[in-house]
Amino acid sequence: MNVVIWARVSSREQREGYSIDAQLRATRERAQKNGWTIVREFLVAESAKRGAERCVFNQMVDWVKANAKRENLRAILSHKLDRVCRNMRDAVRMQELEDKYGVSLAFVENQFGPGPAGALSFNVMAAVAQYYSDNLRTEVLKGIDERAKQGWQHGLAPYGYMNVKDNRNEPLQPHPETSKAVLRIFELYSSGRYTFDLLCERMRDEGYTYQKSHPMFHRTAVSYILNNRFYVGEIRRGGNHYQGRHQPLIDHATFLACQDILNGKNRRVRPQVLVPLSGGLFTCKHCGAFITGERINRKLKGGGVRVHDYYRCANNFPDDDHPTVRWRAEDLEDAIVADLSSFKLPDEETVEWFRGALRSAFTDITGLFRNQRSAQTKRRSELTAMNDRLLNAFLAGAIDEPTFDAKRASLRDELAVIEDSLAKVVAVEPTDVRAALAVFEFSQKIPKIWRDSNMLEKRRILEVVSLNRVVGDVTLELEKRRPFDELAKRPSIQSSRGDRI
Repeated sequence: MNVVIWARVSSREQREGYSIDAQLRATRERAQKNGWTIVREFLVAESAKRGAERCVFNQMVDWVKANAKRENLRAILSHKLDRVCRNMRDAVRMQELEDKYGVSLAFVENQFGPGPAGALSFNVMAAVAQYYSDNLRTEVLKGIDERAKQGWQHGLAPYGYMNVKDNRNEPLQPHPETSKAVLRIFELYSSGRYTFDLLCERMRDEGYTYQKSHPMFHRTAVSYILNNRFYVGEIRRGGNHYQGRHQPLIDHATFLACQDILNGKNRRVRPQVLVPLSGGLFTCKHCGAFITGERINRKLKGGGVRVHDYYRCANNFPDDDHPTVRWRAEDLEDAIVADLSSFKLPDEETVEWFRGALRSAFTDITGLFRNQRSAQTKRRSELTAMNDRLLNAFLAGAIDEPTFDAKRASLRDELAVIEDSLAKVVAVEPTDVRAALAVFEFSQKIPKIWRDSNMLEKRRILEVVSLNRVVGDVTLELEKRRPFDELAKRPSIQSSRGDRI
């Protein structure tokens, strides 16, 4: 008798150690014991992408219908009934295969006798399988709802975040790369200067990628990101919104500004977002959360309103030992200027000396590279000539083959080292000297440039000068990029404040 094997395992069963291999072993042993011939095997694990199990099941049914007569099929062999029939609809389809094509069901563990009693037993087991499947679905949905109410997202993390399986306290965290892209999308769009198409082009030009298979952002992806309240710390489930326990990427002011533009309420080109230095430019020293901004309007007794901007840690669930991280905008700007002033040399005489030393260093480096290249080029010519003489000596019979091979290998190795060194010697161009001097001049004027810049330009200055920007309860730390880190290596001003808000 010819049979087809069907094996299925769910995600939960895989975690409990139950496997496809165990089912295959049991079904193959049953077929061998009964003298059955296995024509084909269909396997599926429900950890595959959604819908894969139904696709393989339908493929199996269609194949059996098309090949039942040609392959002389008599049965579909499975481990248990619930491996094949998850509901009454599957049971009806299996009954149709037996009635029309003569292909019945056979099991390793479940056995059903002939006649009405066997049919009744089969139908009861199929109904139990459907009840189990329906009940499991209900329990899973209940668990997902409860998880949302507790503030956690179910399933894969949205773009900008990543799942961390080993961290039960914070299983969802900002992705070190894609979170920056999300921040940049909100920052650019909130300015009111970009359509979706222009925004996608700008993200591409700045080097941001969406997916490996689709590097460039597209309109649908941008629309999804800009409309997703997950980025401000909320979770949507069943039409309801819950306060999430994950770290927000975007402050509410920026998100609402983008919603106004999306809804056509505000198409004006605005020079800056509400709280300009927020939106992920800084992180908290104590927990790593982003520093968000808030604008407070205080009514004056005599009439009018006074506006105050603050920057604070966006962590909504800080630890007990987490200090209050909240800065007035003026205090943060003063601390930034104090830190940037660390580049400035004490007097003009020292500045002029450094300019001369910089020019002299480039001159020395140029001469050193030139001499190095000349010496290595000369040595390469010598090695080539030595290799030619060695070959001539071997051909003339002056040296034996072992000596020839050893000498030739030695010359080849040294020549490879020389070629590698020549490839690494970089010529210093006059433009390099001018660029280095321009960077130095910029570092000496940077506090004044900062004071005279608008907020968008200030953000750009911070991004150019520093890699990471960390804010504590009373301190600011800027991790400098090269070469600014070298310029800052001297007695510096402590970036701190004496008060605490």
